[in-house]
Amino acid sequence: MRRLWLIFAQAVTVAVALLFVVSTFRPEWLPGEHPTVIQVQGDSQTPPAVASTNSTASYAQAAERALPAVVHIFTSKEMATQRNPFLDDPIFRHFFGDRLGKPQQRTSGLGSGVIATPDGYILTNNHVIEAADEIEVALNDGRKFPARLVGRDPETDLAVLQIQVDTPLPAITFASESSLHVGDVVLAIGNPFGVGQTVTMGIVSALQRNHLGISTFENFIQTDAAINPGNSGGALVNGEGALIGINAAIYSRSGGSLGIGFAIPVGFAKDVMEQIIRSGRVTRGWIGVEIQDLTPELANSFGLASTNGALIAGVMRGGPAEAAGIRPGDVLTNIGKQPIEDPQRMLESIAALAPGEHARFTLVRGGKRYQADVQIGRRPMIPRPE
Repeated sequence: MRRLWLIFAQAVTVAVALLFVVSTFRPEWLPGEHPTVIQVQGDSQTPPAVASTNSTASYAQAAERALPAVVHIFTSKEMATQRNPFLDDPIFRHFFGDRLGKPQQRTSGLGSGVIATPDGYILTNNHVIEAADEIEVALNDGRKFPARLVGRDPETDLAVLQIQVDTPLPAITFASESSLHVGDVVLAIGNPFGVGQTVTMGIVSALQRNHLGISTFENFIQTDAAINPGNSGGALVNGEGALIGINAAIYSRSGGSLGIGFAIPVGFAKDVMEQIIRSGRVTRGWIGVEIQDLTPELANSFGLASTNGALIAGVMRGGPAEAAGIRPGDVLTNIGKQPIEDPQRMLESIAALAPGEHARFTLVRGGKRYQADVQIGRRPMIPRPE
């Protein structure tokens, strides 16, 4: 009897031990409901229903399309050094003649440009070439050509060059300006610091930036794609490699990129380029006035309900505005049916009018509105620096 009890006790002990092991390591083997197992994110034991097949985004194709159309621009100018005062001495000149005449030295600069047409027209910034007397263009394939200045427009900081080639060049594709949005990925292509052709990536940070003091007519694309010295005149392209802007300027305290760069929109640049190719210059309307912002204090003193408008601070003698009876102190509020919000808007609206055209201006003088018929003149061109 004692032996049977011993066997039973051992069997129960083994069964209990076996039950403990199974319930600990394999609870699913036991009958009944089981609690849900909580899984930590990233440590799931079950694969997702649909596995992701997308690889890391690449803009190699966009760069490949645009790179051949971006060129390096090398400029130089002969500069006169300081004249030695001994050269004005008759005795000194008797012995040395003109052999020690005015010495010359050459300064050089660099920038970038974009091939706009297969027959060799190149779009770049005015500040890249404005002081140059020799311009050379280096293509992406290494060929170099002397370039001719077709025309320039300092007020938008654009210029057009031309090189003579025997075969068609790889011209850039112009994008539709309406397709551009804040947040779009863009590539900036140029020759920063002269290191060679470089591509940087960013997004469109903002559109229609103005009042920056960079040029007279401003409508910039702001981007955080790195733009450095030497990138000026280069291409800002979209994710498909089409041109959306001409790199023009950066905001920087150190001279390097701080993530705030500005490009001239493609529609703006194309219009200027076409006018320069057609006539060698850009024709804009002009009335001969000095303008300034209308502050709340000034608006109140003129009896205006808002600061919309442009204050006429000065009138050029003999200009179209004087001929139409406009005086300093008048406030321009409308050109035709178009309201004028600020001096920049006034400048752009008048510039868009054709010289010789008549336009009806609505102004405020002494708290009373009046209208003036103005014959638009031709805006004078800024002379090229010597």
